Amino acid sequence: MNKLSALFSLRCILRDMEKDIGLQELSAPEMDVFLAANAMARDEGAAVTSDQIYSHEMASGLAQATYHRALRSLVGIGLIEKANGYKVGLYVVRSDLVGK
Repeated sequence: MNKLSALFSLRCILRDMEKDIGLQELSAPEMDVFLAANAMARDEGAAVTSDQIYSHEMASGLAQATYHRALRSLVGIGLIEKANGYKVGLYVVRSDLVGK
């Protein structure tokens, strides 16, 4: 199998996984921010700051306006929520809403 065929196979597997857990409708920036937030939280239910999410390599390449739009969108659809007691800047990934 050549590298392009292997890449194609991996991308198909990734798309199937995204569909299985309900993330297929996310835009590329939303997916990057969601995955970065999940990676930075480390533990399910752990809160992370907006700055921590943006510092992750998956999100740091996004323009700030794009990053903030994606984060706001993820909060709007309920995949990420504001941490209890905080109005801005601290977030929790709602992994319980994503099929496992």
